[in-house]
Amino acid sequence: MSGPAGLTLAPFRGVRYAQERVSGLAQVTSPPYDVIGRESAQQLRDADPHNVVRLILPRQEPGQPGGEYQEAARLLAAWQAEGILVTEDRPALYVYVQRVPQAGADGALVQRGLIGAVRLTQPEQRIVLPHEDVMPGPVLGRRRLMEATQANLEPIFLLYDGGPGAVATRLTDEAAAGGPPLLQTRTSDGIEHTLWALTDPGALAAITADLAPRQALIADGNHRYAAYLGMQADRRAAGDGPGPWDYGLALLVDAIAYPPEIGAIHRVIPGLPAAEAVERAKAAFTVRPVPGGPGALPAAL
Repeated sequence: MSGPAGLTLAPFRGVRYAQERVSGLAQVTSPPYDVIGRESAQQLRDADPHNVVRLILPRQEPGQPGGEYQEAARLLAAWQAEGILVTEDRPALYVYVQRVPQAGADGALVQRGLIGAVRLTQPEQRIVLPHEDVMPGPVLGRRRLMEATQANLEPIFLLYDGGPGAVATRLTDEAAAGGPPLLQTRTSDGIEHTLWALTDPGALAAITADLAPRQALIADGNHRYAAYLGMQADRRAAGDGPGPWDYGLALLVDAIAYPPEIGAIHRVIPGLPAAEAVERAKAAFTVRPVPGGPGALPAAL
C-alpha cells in the first residue's frame, strides 16, 4: 500500500472474535499490555482460554528464551484456524466508542475515534509526533512479538485536533448513531465498548481528504510506534518496496470533540505530612554512578 503525503489512516480487514465461540467478549478482552500486573494477567487468563492477554503477554517456557513470542504466534494461528478469530470480508475503518461511567451530566465520559492503519512517518516529518523518548528494551520486546505473530495486536492511541466542521469527526459520529454495531460489550470495570465498521467508499475518501493536512500526537504507544518504524526500516534496507510494513494499527481520536481524561501523574495520600512523605521516599530510591558518563546510559538502562 502507498498513500498520499500527510496524516493517513487507511482501512484494513480487521480480525475479531467470533462471539459464539467464546464465553463472552468481556471475558476475552484486556487492558493494554503495559498496565497489566502479574495477578491481573492470571485473572485474565482464567477468565477464558482465549483471552487476548495470552497473545499480548505470552508466557515464556523454561529453557526457551524468546519462546513466548513463538507461543503467541502459535496461538494466534490456531485461533484463526479454529474460527475463534475471524477476518472481515471488506477493508474498513472501525468506529470505536468507549463510555466510561463517572459522575457528571450524563454519567459517562465518551471516547470516540477511528481504528485504522496509520501510515508511518519519521518524527522529523512532523506528521505523527511522539510525546516521549523510548527505551530499547520495551521496543525490542514489542517488535519481537509483532515479527513472530506477523500482526499488530493492539492499536496505539493517537490524538489530533479536528475542531468544528471536521469531516472525519462528523462521519464518525454519524456511523456511531447509525445501524447496529458490529460488536458491543461491557467489561467488569463498567466501561461499555462498541464497534462499527465503516466501509462506504465515499465516506472513506472524505475522511482521507480531511485528515491529510493534519498532525497526530502519540498519546500512548510510543514504544510500539518505534517498533513499527524499526520493522519498516529493515524492509527498506532489504530492498522491499511499499507494503503493509508502511502502516501500523492505531486508534485516532479528535481531541477537540472528545478530549481525553488526563489524570495527575502524582498521588495524594490523605493525612500524610509532606515532611514525612519526603523521609519515606528516601528509602524508595537508590542512586549510583554510571561508568562512562551519559553516553553509557542507554546500555545501563
